Amino acid sequence: MNQNFTKFAFTESVKDAQEKYGSRSSYQRMEQSGDRFVLTEREIPFIESRDSFFLSTVGENGWPYMQFRGGPKGFLRILDESTLAMADFKGNRQFISVGNINATRKASLFLIDYPEQERLKIWAEAEVLDASDDPELLEMVSLGDYKAVVERIMIFKIMALSLIH
Repeated sequence: MNQNFTKFAFTESVKDAQEKYGSRSSYQRMEQSGDRFVLTEREIPFIESRDSFFLSTVGENGWPYMQFRGGPKGFLRILDESTLAMADFKGNRQFISVGNINATRKASLFLIDYPEQERLKIWAEAEVLDASDDPELLEMVSLGDYKAVVERIMIFKIMALSLIH
């Protein structure tokens, strides 16, 4: 399912490249299929079964930064039909992703099921909260017996996604 994917991925320069290399007409059909913003029965179990993903953010200098995030299966929590959240644990001292999110609020998540060769691409508006700011949300993203201390909560409001298999 491609939800709002073409709106975010097919910029004018992408469309120009598609035209130049002969694939524009097939992608125009995708653009006309309609876009939605909600997780469906296809994406929900895919997200819930992941134990890692790649997080891409953009700094105020315009440069992207990619970070691997991992944890127990289901550590990336589904809050509602278009919002994900995760506990951000004490230990990461560079704060590149946190700083980028605070500056631009733009993030992409790339979730992969290697054995099934499926991948989910998510464009999101992101927010970082201190764990102490929202005890109810902290409870929702906590991982039970997991020993690491939660310092922050990352929230991802899904703007677009594409599940490819």
